[in-house]
Amino acid sequence: MIQTLWNKFVNRETISYLIFGVLTTIVNYAVFELCNFLSIHYLVGTLIAWGLAVMFAYITNKLFVFESKSWKKEVIIKELSSFVACRIISGLFDLGFMALAVELLTMNKSIAKLVSNIFVVIANYIFSKLFIFKK
Repeated sequence: MIQTLWNKFVNRETISYLIFGVLTTIVNYAVFELCNFLSIHYLVGTLIAWGLAVMFAYITNKLFVFESKSWKKEVIIKELSSFVACRIISGLFDLGFMALAVELLTMNKSIAKLVSNIFVVIANYIFSKLFIFKK
């Protein structure tokens, strides 16, 4: 039973997703901190960081994680539209969590961003696996 669970969750796909998820999180966090450094409001910075992270994540997920090889126009449109739609959902969670954590809970913006990203990465994997790059 343990071996079955191990094989189900520890494989090339999940490991590569974790690697690229961490890299996407670094892109997201670095852009957010750059916006913070430039005195851009934290919610606007969250949106800018989200947009750049989504672009990076789509390309890396398509090529390296889920190995979607087709570059046909209809495939790209379907994948990209569902990818962005799912990322909008997780992006709204990110924005909501940031507003709640910073405004109501008076949490440090940078710490709140890290906590939020943990949940976003998990949700995005589920969305990608079940809805976007399903085989």
